[in-house]
Amino acid sequence: MGGMERIYQIDQMLAGRRFVTRQELQERLGVSLATLKRDLSYLKDRLNAPIVYDRELGGYRFDTNPRRVGPQYELPGLWFSAEEIHALLTMQHLLANLDTGGLLGPQIKPLLARLSGLLGTANDTAEEVQRRIRIKTVGARRFHLDHFQAVGSALLRRRRLLIRYHGRGSDETTEREVSPQPLVHYRDNWYLDAWCHLRDGLRAFAVDAIQLAEILERKARDVSEKRLDQVLGAGYGIFSGADVSWARLHFNAGRARWVGTERWHENQRTAIRADGSFELEVPYADDRELIMDILKYGGDCQVLAPEALRQRVIDELQRARALYT
Repeated sequence: MGGMERIYQIDQMLAGRRFVTRQELQERLGVSLATLKRDLSYLKDRLNAPIVYDRELGGYRFDTNPRRVGPQYELPGLWFSAEEIHALLTMQHLLANLDTGGLLGPQIKPLLARLSGLLGTANDTAEEVQRRIRIKTVGARRFHLDHFQAVGSALLRRRRLLIRYHGRGSDETTEREVSPQPLVHYRDNWYLDAWCHLRDGLRAFAVDAIQLAEILERKARDVSEKRLDQVLGAGYGIFSGADVSWARLHFNAGRARWVGTERWHENQRTAIRADGSFELEVPYADDRELIMDILKYGGDCQVLAPEALRQRVIDELQRARALYT
């Protein structure tokens, strides 16, 4: 924990309680007594914090009626960790791009206002933070989530949905009765995991490909978390299934410096070779998305196994070559 992060932790603890003992401060901050004293001195001497040690209470507290000496106590501009900034800006990005007439409806604007308040400080407005730190997305489809509200309502009420769904791969439109399971935001797009009563199995539906959604009064079929994970979480990417194979990929030493830090799947297996190259093994049930990710690395990635996946990649490369010759 950095110095300024400790300062904010001390401020939050003292502001939220009547008093805080020295031991509680040390345990929360994970510091020695000497470091704690330096932090408290910094708050009092440099930032004019009205901190006093109350012997009767046996701890530190803010003086509620301090004598004003010097400038008013105010913490310097707040700075979040990288994870916190990413989380806050991602939340703001999701809310701003969600259909304002949908499930969250009138709650979106107040949430956005609160997020802006969190991001903004006395020294840096929320607009300045957003201008300086940006989240850019590539490959995300433009949202036309006309039926997000119906999907979300059926999901929470545990009711079935009658949907008209356009399968982009087959270019076919079908009507299906489904039992909604979780809503998933994956690679900047929304998907509904659901039990499809037409196919009698679990499927993932792109929400923006739903052309009609009608809430039925029939109770939704519940699928256990274990079963969902076995079918929709066992393989690589959003296209998954219960019949899982393992892909073994080899990345050269130059590309290994990037791929070695990536997480393709929670059950992936990795190995660094003596020459600096990198091998990655991931489970998959449907190779469509996996092939797209393999091809983006070009000659830096080689499919070692299985042979069926290797041949599929070769076929795609030959098909692409034919377009340019």
